[in-house]
Amino acid sequence: MAETHVLFVEDDDVIREATQLALERVGFTVTAMPDGLLGLEAFRADRPDIALLDVMVPGLDGVSLCRRIRDESTVPVIMLSARADSIDVVLGLEAGADDYVTKPFDGAVLVARIRAVLRRFGHASGGQGGTTSAEPSHGTGGALAFGDLEIDTEGMEVRRGGAQVGLTPTEMRLLLEFSSAPGTVLSRDKLLERVWDYGWGGDTRVVDVHVQRLRTKIGQDRIETVRGFGYKFRA
Repeated sequence: MAETHVLFVEDDDVIREATQLALERVGFTVTAMPDGLLGLEAFRADRPDIALLDVMVPGLDGVSLCRRIRDESTVPVIMLSARADSIDVVLGLEAGADDYVTKPFDGAVLVARIRAVLRRFGHASGGQGGTTSAEPSHGTGGALAFGDLEIDTEGMEVRRGGAQVGLTPTEMRLLLEFSSAPGTVLSRDKLLERVWDYGWGGDTRVVDVHVQRLRTKIGQDRIETVRGFGYKFRA
């Protein structure tokens, strides 16, 4: 099986070289770039399996680079931020990132997060992994229908009013979790566990931003906020 190809954009020479060595040590192929413009060129030339983008890089900052990547691809993106409370975390998620890791980070933690994202994307594209909760609970042939919203759980396609809706694999998996249990309140912690594969407590901003992104694509009133508890999908 081909090695996973990681694009890593980081302007700090020490961090870039040390992280590249740590990732290569566990079997990843790494293309490391010191600025966003070179990172974008490398992304277009190499089409990596996953991108790690530091928020603060010269040329083209990480958030802008994430937007450019998301305009062209659904490849998973993990943002690297120096502060957990930084607005850059939310901006990165809103730009289309799937997860983030706070610096300084432990190499083993970063590897675990990369593998968790890759497992999630393998599931969303029809590969193995993930939970059984995303299986269709009604309908036939893997097709779910909620008003004008149609979800093909086998072909991993979504249509609204007959028009195809473009979802990232993370958004697709989030939608599958909601649609498998319409009317049931799902807590943020439960969604972190099922969708992001977090076996530990995580930042619920990841869930909130992805729910907002999903709402803009499938309808603002389709996912209800249940204050103090989580979210509920309206059938």
